[in-house]
Amino acid sequence: MSAKLKKHIYRLFINITVATWATVMFLFVPACGNKEKPTAAAVKEGDSLPDMRTTGVTTLVSDSGMIRYKIITAEWLIYSHRNPPFWAFKKGIYLEKFDSLFHVDASIKADTAYYYEPKKLWELRGNVHIQSQRGDKFDTELMFWDQGKEKIYSDKFIRIEQVDKVLTGYGFESNQQMTEYQIYNNTGIFTVEDNAVQADSTQTSK
Repeated sequence: MSAKLKKHIYRLFINITVATWATVMFLFVPACGNKEKPTAAAVKEGDSLPDMRTTGVTTLVSDSGMIRYKIITAEWLIYSHRNPPFWAFKKGIYLEKFDSLFHVDASIKADTAYYYEPKKLWELRGNVHIQSQRGDKFDTELMFWDQGKEKIYSDKFIRIEQVDKVLTGYGFESNQQMTEYQIYNNTGIFTVEDNAVQADSTQTSK
């Protein structure tokens, strides 16, 4: 083979090699450029941690510059960056509400409670027990206390024990002082004596 022919074949080989690499790079580089970068999974709202956690709390809370409430709870969580921001009392709460003369208007106990600060709305859940200043006792599984509208309400079964009778029904609404209220879908009115007799009969039959 002549030197001239060898030189021609060598140049052809180089050109084919360059063209092949150019084609590969043309196909590969855009694919790499368009490939999405791996990202971490978005943090869900439910995964967020509280901004503050306090345990063994006994504190006084003011409203409009006056002390209005006393809160006792095993754990107080504050979520100020949630929408809406709220306080959580997942281990139970005992709360006393004071009037302008610092007399206890009502005492409230619940297994779980949430307070939505911007709305001034309390959500009380699980074995909710409220006692008013005049001695009436309210028991239900769910209660809302709207401080802005100054009313307390529920759409669940409720039992109200007064001095001389017991009222039961589904659905309830009251003023904030628990002195004026009504039960919707009333299911019974019992005198305290009748209620006690029924309880004794039940225990005896057991």
